[in-house]
Amino acid sequence: PLGGHDPYSASKGAAEIVISSYRRSFFPAGQLARHGVQLASARAGNVIGGGDWARHRLVADAVRARLEDRDLPIRNPHAIRPWQHVLEPLSGYLALGASMLAAPSPVWCDAWNFGPLPGTEATVGQLASAFLAAWGSGAWSDASEPGQPHEAGILKLRIDKARERLGWQPRWGLDETVRRTADWYRLSCLGGADARALCAADIDAYTAAAGRPA
Repeated sequence: PLGGHDPYSASKGAAEIVISSYRRSFFPAGQLARHGVQLASARAGNVIGGGDWARHRLVADAVRARLEDRDLPIRNPHAIRPWQHVLEPLSGYLALGASMLAAPSPVWCDAWNFGPLPGTEATVGQLASAFLAAWGSGAWSDASEPGQPHEAGILKLRIDKARERLGWQPRWGLDETVRRTADWYRLSCLGGADARALCAADIDAYTAAAGRPA
């Protein structure tokens, strides 16, 4: 259900409302044969993966903490998030786009979720611990403050529709996702490996995994 009273959650709900109203006003799915425009929205879980250097991003902050030999401060260690490798939702977006191109239909003109398998979500603290273990060193500290802005304690995505209608599902579990992400940063930052080559290797590995039966 749409909603959320913190700005982050509310912004996602607001985006879906805008997209839905635009589709209903100008490109209604029931009149696809007339206007020929398929309009869908796609949402991902909390993505991690090599190449993200944004501030206040858990993995990027963890890498900076390790390179500076300090603990990683975490403000919401008990918050549950639907972590996934960035290649997972990208494969879902491509699957949705391919379906639209191959067989235009009102069925695609909707909102779609691309997240991890149910029950594989983890807390921020668990993700941080797993990443630091995969890196090979480091610790995190609880930087929560009583007066900090509210953030949702639990975020999850239902992916039933993507699995049933698109035949899409995630291929990398949390352990492999964390290991590959830690390898990417370690090889890039400490091993001098080329970032583009590391990304290409991850894409090749994911493509091979996606080609196998689940």
